[in-house]
Amino acid sequence: MKANIHPKYEKTVIVCNTCKTEYSLHTSVSGIKVELCANCHPFYTGKETLVDTDNLVDKFNKKKALAESTSANVLNKKDKLLQRKQKAMQAKSSTSSLKDMLAQIK
Repeated sequence: MKANIHPKYEKTVIVCNTCKTEYSLHTSVSGIKVELCANCHPFYTGKETLVDTDNLVDKFNKKKALAESTSANVLNKKDKLLQRKQKAMQAKSSTSSLKDMLAQIK
């Protein structure tokens, strides 16, 4: 058997980031961290938990609020444009065409 070809096998502590449970195992990698373990995983516990390590919920809520405010601005712009068009149509209806003006003269 060849020497020095296998990785070093050592005792390592694996830490769960959610419930801070520590497991000691023998592995070739040190300092392993996991998001969920058997103590806090919804499948094993039967309880639904929200794990938000990257603040994804906060990012989503910020984007949603921005989208709602933007859509309100777009609606306001559309309302203003519609009002301008209505005013223009009223102005056109109040002015007579050349044919109407000639008919009024006779």
